[in-house]
Amino acid sequence: MPHTPSAAKRLRKAEKRRRQNRAVAKKIKTQRKAVAEAIKAGDAAKTGTEVQNTQAVLDRAATKGYIHPNKAARLKSRLAKKLKAAASAPAKS
Repeated sequence: MPHTPSAAKRLRKAEKRRRQNRAVAKKIKTQRKAVAEAIKAGDAAKTGTEVQNTQAVLDRAATKGYIHPNKAARLKSRLAKKLKAAASAPAKS
């Protein structure tokens, strides 16, 4: 238990920030999984929209300070690399 009012406030702020950080991390993880599933399914249209959505989520998280901008750039780069590899791979039929 906090002993001072300022410590109590810090505890409240830390809990609120922890919940928000976890929510954003979960959203990023969910989006990345959606892209992976779309690539695996071979659906080009869905893959394109999912990639755009994922990039938007990453950019928003970086802008708001939930993740470092370099991390967002790294994840977007890896995403583009997977997309390019999937596009150049022979189509499954």
